[in-house]
Amino acid sequence: MGKVVTMTETVRGVIARSTGAPVELVDIVIPDPGPHEVVVRVQACGVCHTDLTYREGGINDEFPFLLGHEAAGIVERVGNSVTHVEIGDFVVLNWRAVCGRCRACRRGRPWYCFDTFNAEQKMTLTDGTELTPALGIGAFADKTLVHEGQCTVVDSATDPAVAGLLGCGVMAGLGAAMNTGNVGRGDSVAVIGCGGVGAAAIAGARLAGATTIIAVDRDESKLTTAVQLGATHTVAAATEDAVERIQEYTNSFGADVVIDAVGRPETWKQAFYARDLAGTVVLVGVPTPDMRLEMPLLDFFSHGGALKSSWYGDCLPERDFPTLIELYRQGRLPLEAFVSERVGLDAVEAAFTTMKSGKVLRSVVTL
Repeated sequence: MGKVVTMTETVRGVIARSTGAPVELVDIVIPDPGPHEVVVRVQACGVCHTDLTYREGGINDEFPFLLGHEAAGIVERVGNSVTHVEIGDFVVLNWRAVCGRCRACRRGRPWYCFDTFNAEQKMTLTDGTELTPALGIGAFADKTLVHEGQCTVVDSATDPAVAGLLGCGVMAGLGAAMNTGNVGRGDSVAVIGCGGVGAAAIAGARLAGATTIIAVDRDESKLTTAVQLGATHTVAAATEDAVERIQEYTNSFGADVVIDAVGRPETWKQAFYARDLAGTVVLVGVPTPDMRLEMPLLDFFSHGGALKSSWYGDCLPERDFPTLIELYRQGRLPLEAFVSERVGLDAVEAAFTTMKSGKVLRSVVTL
């Protein structure tokens, strides 16, 4: 019997070694892909707030983390049982590789899948220390190892910096409007918080046919961008009462769908009271574990409609990514507007600082 030859690779990757410490660009080792694993050569990866949350220890304490998850690239190696993709495919990576077997999948709600797939093997530092990839991806690297189901094939003519945005934040916002909020033609929509996710929710509401789209933010520059993406009205939350203004723009009724892209008790309350009596509230901003909500129970009873949470925009990558890329290529979805700057792999720490300033929708690492 012949000797089994394994082929590991050493590439560059950006890691967070401990809570709050600046990120480091180091050598990492990519193992041979297992039966259902693939190695993807990363071409672009967006800098998402979730990566900063990993660095700050806000997800868990499984340091060191290999950061980056909002990515697109080329499939370079595949395991011996891979059937989902082929070498050379241009793919967007996702952290919702649905299992098809759990109770959510069996009930026809795979966007709630409880058993999503990740690579079984670990990428490591050169001394053998195992890395925890952000959201099971770890794409601030020349190459990364993922499960084949985490790869969604899209049109290879697409700019990788644009395509990769669907891997997290932009998809979360688009899906909050189109999937979770089920925005329809003629609806009125208000979006509270117009950073990357909120701006995408505005674009999604416009794409879905909403005719009144109200952007709410404290930052005038974000409101300007929101108008460019489809907002018909703006509310300067630093000086105006958001609920009153939303009601004013909707004939005193409130909006059909209000999307909270901030995720704080005060913004969720604004969303609740700014909706129509049978309207929908969508929470897509991520709260912290210490946040609490206190409201009269009677107010919940006296309003109809729906109160929803949107996790990854309730997306199905295989359904949504190719469709959204096609809409982008048709000129109907301005995804390129979300790419604020392109930086190198050695500029992730600086990109975190830029992100905190609120002056970008997305910094994108390009390789």
